[in-house]
Amino acid sequence: MKECNSEKNIEKCNCTWEPCSRKGVCCECLQYHWSMNELPACLFPDEVERTYNRSLRRFIEVCKDRA
Repeated sequence: MKECNSEKNIEKCNCTWEPCSRKGVCCECLQYHWSMNELPACLFPDEVERTYNRSLRRFIEVCKDRA
């Protein structure tokens, strides 16, 4: 198994939730959000991420707006 590239990942992580223990650990972040029918911050533009609405519905809205 490859080691986690958390130091590299955190450079690109746009998550603004400060107490988050999963920043830079993408596999844990994805599992956490997916278990709640959400997607991680990195899949949203910064202005949407700041709303903390990471629902699948919001993701689809964002994708439609960008199309």
